[in-house]
Order: sequence, then structure tokens, then C-alpha cells
Amino acid sequence: MTPVTLLGLAAAFCTTVAYLPQVVQAWRTRSTKDLSLPMLLVLTTGLLLWLIYGAIIGDVPLIAANSVTFALTGTILYFKLRHG
Repeated sequence: MTPVTLLGLAAAFCTTVAYLPQVVQAWRTRSTKDLSLPMLLVLTTGLLLWLIYGAIIGDVPLIAANSVTFALTGTILYFKLRHG
């Protein structure tokens, strides 16, 4: 792997892991009242688009980061829709 790919993977790791505490909090409390539904919808849609883009161009850091982050934000969105 090139240094640029490693840099991309490190950035992907940081931005992806940042959502983990929110998922855990939503899971434990079943509360997402302080989260904006429009923000979650736009963010989740954007992550899906980045994932598709990364797959089209074959960019491993984009695919990895956006796959995991899409799953995490999708989980938060699920709790928002289910528990408000």
C-alpha cells in the first residue's frame, strides 16, 4: 500500500469510529430526540453516494470508510425513526 492509501485509510478510520459512541448511546438509551432527522437523512444518503462512487472508481479507503459509516449512521437513523 502506498503512503497516500494509508493516509486515506487512517482518515477513514477516524471519521468512521467517530460515529460509534453515538450508535452505542442510541442503542443503550433508545433515544435520539436531540438528533436532527433531516441531517441523518442527508448524511446517510451522502454516505451511500460516496460508497457507490468509491466502488465505481475502486478506491479502497472510500469503500471501507463509507461502508462502515453507512451502517453506523443507518443504525442511528433506524433508532431515530423507531424511537424518535
